Amino acid sequence: MEGLALAGFGFVAMLTAIFLRVPVAAAMAMTGFFGSWIVIGTPNAALSQLKTLSYDSFASYSLSIVPLFLLMGHVATRSGISAALFRAASAWVGHRRGGIAMAAIGASAGFGAVCGSSLATAATMGQVALPEMRRRGYSDALSTGVLAAGGTLGILIPPSVILVIYAILTEQNLVKMFAAAMVPGVLAALGYIVTVQIIAWRKPSTAPTVERVPVPMRWKALASVWPVATIFALVMGGIIGDWDWSRPDVQALFTPTEGAAFGAVTTTLYAVMFGGLRWSGLRDAFLETAAATGMIFLILLGAQLFNSFLAFTQTPQQLAQMVLGSGLSPYAVMALILVFYLIFGCVMDSLSMILLTVPVFFPIIAALDFGLGAEETAIWFGILALIVVEVGLITPPVGMNLFIINRIDPDVPISETYRGVLPFIISDLIRVVLLIAFPVLTLASVDFLF
Repeated sequence: MEGLALAGFGFVAMLTAIFLRVPVAAAMAMTGFFGSWIVIGTPNAALSQLKTLSYDSFASYSLSIVPLFLLMGHVATRSGISAALFRAASAWVGHRRGGIAMAAIGASAGFGAVCGSSLATAATMGQVALPEMRRRGYSDALSTGVLAAGGTLGILIPPSVILVIYAILTEQNLVKMFAAAMVPGVLAALGYIVTVQIIAWRKPSTAPTVERVPVPMRWKALASVWPVATIFALVMGGIIGDWDWSRPDVQALFTPTEGAAFGAVTTTLYAVMFGGLRWSGLRDAFLETAAATGMIFLILLGAQLFNSFLAFTQTPQQLAQMVLGSGLSPYAVMALILVFYLIFGCVMDSLSMILLTVPVFFPIIAALDFGLGAEETAIWFGILALIVVEVGLITPPVGMNLFIINRIDPDVPISETYRGVLPFIISDLIRVVLLIAFPVLTLASVDFLF
């Protein structure tokens, strides 16, 4: 129990440092280093850990996928893809009551498929769609709420950097993780669309109708997004798909890393040829990719140092034994862990949350019996954890997506954004309950494809 108490003290110290605005990577690294020193009684082992993990964190071939998907996303934000997706979706459904809000959801899902970041999806789609929704007379609450919620689709719909990190941490098949995320991602988008329809039905003034776009213009708008759809289909189809299902020996076209490289190159070519991307924009995309990659790898190093400290204290094993001896049902334990993710997801970024908590919670989940295989349990838990972290991004009062949307148009009171996002949080919680009650919704695509 002494080790568990020391780990708890270290966790509190790390959170205190984060709340004092110490960078997350530094807070985790310092806590892990000094905690290991205290447990072992000498700095030599802690210094050895720092030396070894500094290399292991950055030299893994599996992690090369991270900067490639990041580059794909940063180029996409400068390519006009978001505007093209929003125009196409608006042309087809914008005339319906609430149609422009539905178009924003569809465009967010499409953009998230090539971006992979919740914050970037919210910021980019907010700049494109928020002025148009306000111009068309949509209420501030609905306009900002739907865009904050739509941004969360970027973190779940593959390819997603967070899914990559989770797969590496838990030693799961990344391709299966991508496949498992598809149905929950589609359910999220459909749930948001149904939520918009309910809001528009109850309060028609919040979502007025607009003129219908002529059919030829609809097809023209749709044609403008075919390169985006092609890139996504080739990247994900190449990673997941087996092009000849009659031959089990035939593998997918790409490995995940090769697919990420293909996506980065084709997105850049599209941005240059069709999106008006110039050298300055491409340079900025490369610089932002380098900065984001450095940040992620430093957070990964800090998390590994902290998790080494937890391993020295045997915290994961002790927690697993405590949970197994508590008499709680597996689903009650799952619910408690997801509530933890929901609360801390409001104040911590999703990457730090996953890196920090998965090494602690995953052994607990793996030790419980949900009536699933070990691999199925790992995949199911990963998708659930990611979804709940998403919900934290839009949970008032400190959900990060809410402030990103509010910065786009400061004239909209933040209270309106809080009010507007609540129906979408309810939609998300219903989805979480469904995925817990019916794991097949997460695992069906994995079983079908593999």
